[in-house]
Amino acid sequence: MGGVELVACNDMSTPPIVAEGLVRHFGSGDKVVKAVDGVDLTVNDGEIFGFLGPNGAGKSTTVRVLTTLLKPTAGRATVAGYDVATQADMVRRSIGVALQDAAIDPLMTGRELLALQSVLYGLPKARASSRGDELLERVGLTAAADRRVGTYSGGMRRRLDLALSLVHEPSVLFLDEPTTGLDPMSRLTLWEEVRRLNREGTTVLLTTQYLEEADQLADRVAIIDHGHIVRQGVPRDLKAAVGAPTLLIDVAEAQSPAARDVLVRFGDLRPTSEGTLGVGLREGASAVAAVIRALDDSNIHVRHLELNEPSLDDVFAEATGHRLEGAEAPKQ
Repeated sequence: MGGVELVACNDMSTPPIVAEGLVRHFGSGDKVVKAVDGVDLTVNDGEIFGFLGPNGAGKSTTVRVLTTLLKPTAGRATVAGYDVATQADMVRRSIGVALQDAAIDPLMTGRELLALQSVLYGLPKARASSRGDELLERVGLTAAADRRVGTYSGGMRRRLDLALSLVHEPSVLFLDEPTTGLDPMSRLTLWEEVRRLNREGTTVLLTTQYLEEADQLADRVAIIDHGHIVRQGVPRDLKAAVGAPTLLIDVAEAQSPAARDVLVRFGDLRPTSEGTLGVGLREGASAVAAVIRALDDSNIHVRHLELNEPSLDDVFAEATGHRLEGAEAPKQ
């Protein structure tokens, strides 16, 4: 592999990422914060695994434990076959990590940072230079390679983060909220690069609060809320389990109680964003006309109406009773 020292997994039969009863608490006594509280995860070889949840749900803390930046309070986890608590150094040699809040020296150029990362991973000088050029081209930063990173846009910095995480050709890649704050075009570019890496054999754990991102990229997902995994599986299967489509309506606040009384006749009320009402239609899309007639008979004026097939946000809402932040992320 061109001089890159690859570290074999401790146990090739073990999936690349396994967590069993993983716990991480902060504080002590009656001020303990249970950021991660009994997480069980298995990420299979060669898949993109989406880890979903709102801010503060435990996503980033879980990733920090799996990448050895935090020690677990209880439970155990292995990454690339190595125990994150007792074999942390071997884990670090085997993984790539692009964190949302990674510190990058703004006075250095992209090329200089890649060269520094190569030194840290022990690449020979000749290989380090060629590897840096390969990665700059790969993430579309060749033209900006000798500019100071402080002049990069948000999308350029995230692509540089990705390049830095790939210097040593890791078999397992952790991406923590990789597209937060990016414009639609930058998000699409990063999505395609993640797909390409995965096609080449890299196992990816992707944390996100953007539901469409998980739907587009992930083979399987886990949804975390208040430190607990509340749903886990293939996105298509999770959405199918929700069943009925959701009818959303917008009515005047004063008419909301009466509108709820009407909607509940057609299915279970579902959590919605503020200002709208939602119902899972037992009879499916064919019931929409009957709902409209019933609302009209009750003199309720509907300002806006839309029917949505089950989504990952519906999965989250059904499991937790509230909507997931990021559900309204712009469509790509």
